[in-house]
Amino acid sequence: MKLIETNFKYPNLKRVENKLGRFYIDSKGVEVPSVTTVLSSTSDKSGIDEWKRRVGLEEAERILKESTTIGTNVHNALENYLQDKKWEINDDGSYISKTSISILNCFINNLISDIDEVWGLEVGLILDGLYAGTADCIGKFNGQESLIDFKTAKKVKPKEWIEDYFLQCSAYANAHNVMFGTNIEQIVILMADRNQEFKRFIASGREFDHYTNKWKQKLIKFHNKNKLSK
Repeated sequence: MKLIETNFKYPNLKRVENKLGRFYIDSKGVEVPSVTTVLSSTSDKSGIDEWKRRVGLEEAERILKESTTIGTNVHNALENYLQDKKWEINDDGSYISKTSISILNCFINNLISDIDEVWGLEVGLILDGLYAGTADCIGKFNGQESLIDFKTAKKVKPKEWIEDYFLQCSAYANAHNVMFGTNIEQIVILMADRNQEFKRFIASGREFDHYTNKWKQKLIKFHNKNKLSK
């Protein structure tokens, strides 16, 4: 798998933190929210809060840190793999490294035949006055222009639990279409867990439109709530 040369000039995003969360500076010098900041502010977090109370804050922090490290390891290795660079994760004997390697192999064993082209990896996307963020992978999946997202999990989640993933991807897909005149109307979420279970979640057509409309509603709600100027 090789990175396909395109004419897309992806911007280098300038990140800032303020009281509302992660923001980026657009071309006019205006701070715009990250996609994840918008979703975090407009989504129901009661389930996460209840889980933290149940397991305790210290254990919750340990679990989240472990999951973040594994996710970062796998994402970095996948990015290198898709660019034909050295991608192996060093096995230092720890649970984190062994789990990262296991999940990475699960991705690679299931990726080869489906991703046809890779246009960009970890690419910055921004719409002036609206929002910004970084997409995992842009390209073609089974012949269709797609926004592709890689997710690691302790256990593969059912589709109804990952709506925010689809909203996040629809935001990136629409930003890419506006910025570069593409026609991305397919979201592909590839998820692998610690038991080496792999699953593809795909949204296109009316389902893609549904997530796009819901994302726009959340974005408007966030801007109105926080009185952000365009």
